[in-house]
Amino acid sequence: MLAQLIKLQDYVSRYEWNAYRYPSQFIRLKQDNWKKLYARWQEPLAEVAEEIEQESPKLGALSKIKALMRKNDVDEEEQNLKEENLPETEAELKQHFLNRIFDFQLKWATSTVTELSYMNRSYYTDSLLKFFLQRFPDNYLCMYYPIFTVKSAPVDGEIILISPIGIEIIYIVEEDNMAKVFVESGRTWKIISDKQEKKILSPQIALKRTEQIVTSILRSFNIEFPVQKTVLSRRNTFIFNEELYQTKLVGVQQYEEWFKQKRSLASPLKSQQLKVAEALLKHSQTTSVKRPEWEEDEDPFLTTDHDISK
Repeated sequence: MLAQLIKLQDYVSRYEWNAYRYPSQFIRLKQDNWKKLYARWQEPLAEVAEEIEQESPKLGALSKIKALMRKNDVDEEEQNLKEENLPETEAELKQHFLNRIFDFQLKWATSTVTELSYMNRSYYTDSLLKFFLQRFPDNYLCMYYPIFTVKSAPVDGEIILISPIGIEIIYIVEEDNMAKVFVESGRTWKIISDKQEKKILSPQIALKRTEQIVTSILRSFNIEFPVQKTVLSRRNTFIFNEELYQTKLVGVQQYEEWFKQKRSLASPLKSQQLKVAEALLKHSQTTSVKRPEWEEDEDPFLTTDHDISK
């Protein structure tokens, strides 16, 4: 599970260079790197297990497992892995891998070989960004609050997920767990909790603005692709009298089903999807500077021979 971060705010992105090449390259290199890391993690255990098999060929399976757990002599390679802080369980290893790739994804979303953008370091700990990148499949292309250029002026966009079957523009509502969100027809919605009552600007305004930009760009490229607007809350309940026009409300009760549908989309990247991504990236604002000629572009994440820094 690793959605691809193709645009982060107004930072320069590798995907701007070639929206057709980098998505498939990311998937391939992610798979290669996971296989290598997993093999390194398994290697010491496999060697110890083999030694026990040779020493105690007649032991039952349970006895061999107990012997494996009691074995105290840790060889040099196993010690090296410990020094690298590789986790003990496979589940922890997977999360370790996701975290390493997250840093790598931020690099691809903020630099190219010749340019770089000065990223706000708060993105390294942005839990919402991690949610969209680490919990969704890699056939999703994510634009995280991109800034579009409309008639030479910058316009903020909402979160955009580009899947093989359509675009979903997402507005996030995250209030206290016990808060209820009252959906109203005017310019404001109401949030009521035990502590307070407050008003927020209707999410429909920002969603409509982003939708108009997206559909206008697609129209200029003669691209037809479904566009869905969603107000998402992972911990709050929406209270409403009638459904919103062309906008889906996904509150805490609907979240699991919505999330399950997203994760179960088993489809490879589509050419139309990449065409959409390319069009949106072309109309996104980019703020960057030239790399110093002496600066090397190295990826400490890499464990393969592939060079994805170019």
